Amino acid sequence: MNKVKIVLVLSLSFFSLITISDEVRVYKDKLLVNDSLFYMKGVAYHPVPLGSKSRSFENIDLDLMLMEEAGINTIRVYEPIDDVKILNKLVKHNIKLIVSFGYNQNGFYDILSGSYIDYVNKFKDHDAILLWELGNEYNYHPEWFGGDIENWYKALNEASKKIHLHDNKHPVSTAHGDFPNEQARKLVTDIDLWGVNVYRWDQPLSILEEWAEVSSKPIYFAELGSDSYMTVTRDIYKEGVSELAQADANSIMLTDVLDNIELSAGIIVFQFVDGFWKAGNPKEQDIGGWAPNSSGVPYDGTANEEFFGLVDINRNKKMSYKSIQDIFTKFDIQAVSKLDSK
Repeated sequence: MNKVKIVLVLSLSFFSLITISDEVRVYKDKLLVNDSLFYMKGVAYHPVPLGSKSRSFENIDLDLMLMEEAGINTIRVYEPIDDVKILNKLVKHNIKLIVSFGYNQNGFYDILSGSYIDYVNKFKDHDAILLWELGNEYNYHPEWFGGDIENWYKALNEASKKIHLHDNKHPVSTAHGDFPNEQARKLVTDIDLWGVNVYRWDQPLSILEEWAEVSSKPIYFAELGSDSYMTVTRDIYKEGVSELAQADANSIMLTDVLDNIELSAGIIVFQFVDGFWKAGNPKEQDIGGWAPNSSGVPYDGTANEEFFGLVDINRNKKMSYKSIQDIFTKFDIQAVSKLDSK
């Protein structure tokens, strides 16, 4: 009898150590986290310190505090975070993570080497994980795949299938440059939802209307945003640094998307902090920079790559941070009645 009691106590003690991770799944055109509607109010996050060209989480505590204060519930990173302490911090601040796997990242959890599956198995039970995302705008770079983008689409689809074999608690997506054409949709059948990086002036809603005509799969904005530098004077926005232009553009875009949330599963604003490493001397903030199909960046048609942050390199809040904070903190998907009719 005493032996039975001892076994029971040990079993209960062991059970208390087991953590059951959140379950994320696609439902119609939305995400559910533990069967509750979840809409991504997100930001792209690649923090590179002043003077460096490499990502660092030295300001993670301040950054997460600022994100939570702004109503942000999701971050999207461009390479996996292989540090459970950082993932734990995300959970503490109620922020979910979109993990992006590159095709060829010199074996660092990439698709080419197959090591991405190691990451999936290592962290699939962590509550920070929201989505597995394969590639970023690779449709603009057939030269990376022997000159034939079909090679990428096939690799993408096979990678998605493999993830599903290892993890049934998190959806798989990709970050596609603008609208996925017929070739992409035909070859990529296994992903659960599509992410799209959209720079169509301040009118991103048009891509959602086009998508609804060709697919029933959920779609979200993997990138959407504007920079705070005007290369020319246009309307009320003067040439030079213009936080007003960025704030106005981002406010218009987010408001339009959220007023039509039945069409999307979320928004990832590009990006949280200015990136001095992108266009020139990493110790200085340079104008310029180039990104594929970025001529639609409002309001000058130029992607000034080092000026997209909602906060500057020193974490001072720009006007766009404050306007997005106002929009995100007032938005509650659970209170939006139009979803009930879907």
